[in-house]
Amino acid sequence: MRAKVWRRFRKHKPALIGLFTVTTMVILCIVVPWLTNYDPGKTHLDIMRQPPSLAHPFGTDELGRDLFVRLWDGGRISILIGVATMVMAIGIGTLIGAIAGFYGGRIDNLLMRFTDYMLSIPQLFLLLIFAQLLRSTNNPALSGGPLPIIVIISILVWPPIARIVRGQFLSLKAKEFVEAARMSGARNLRIILRHILPNAASPIIVAATLRVGASIITESTLSFLGFGVQPPTATWGNMLKNAQAQMTYAPWTAIFPGLAILITVLSLNYIGDGLRDALDPHHVE
Repeated sequence: MRAKVWRRFRKHKPALIGLFTVTTMVILCIVVPWLTNYDPGKTHLDIMRQPPSLAHPFGTDELGRDLFVRLWDGGRISILIGVATMVMAIGIGTLIGAIAGFYGGRIDNLLMRFTDYMLSIPQLFLLLIFAQLLRSTNNPALSGGPLPIIVIISILVWPPIARIVRGQFLSLKAKEFVEAARMSGARNLRIILRHILPNAASPIIVAATLRVGASIITESTLSFLGFGVQPPTATWGNMLKNAQAQMTYAPWTAIFPGLAILITVLSLNYIGDGLRDALDPHHVE
């Protein structure tokens, strides 16, 4: 089965390119800050806003910090937020969707009405409110680091995932293999974890891939608006925020972080498209 999925995935050329691109960017985010002796947060006022050169491939920013090192150092935080948010959102959405779809009745009605309520609230509005509340606390871990951003985004983006999982469970719980497991004496938890959830994994995996890219954009939006991860910690979003006042005379300070976001999110979307085709049970080879 895995070989068949990989064979289908390989036929999707943009997805392969996206996988190679994302892998390369993750490696650079890990390796570049580790190999260089350059401190990404250290200021050098004598080399402020220098254009790209051999010494500084991506130029320097308004404080003389090397953008090449700072970009890959900030990429670690942006990608970490994307992956961690995806894990939490998939966990919450899968739990709620599985319970609603499997048990049905009043439980399904209650959980889905709560999901509808969450979907009806403008996400950006709540994100800004929660981010501002956390920024006003005296706890350094909650006022400017990545942890509160991960939690805030996760608790607001799970509803679509819950709906996907619920639909899968409603379809699968009536299948013969589920009835056979029930007749053999399997308990509900075992049926959910061992029989239904593995068969519902395909759309969850695709949603997880797309969720990473969407979370990177959400973090970048919050940081651009000044409500995300706070300096001196670098992310692609707050690098763009710092660059907006100097785009006319130092455009490279915005171009490279913007390209990093664009390339990463586009590549992740291509991977999601490739996985959707590869995991489609009705796919014709």
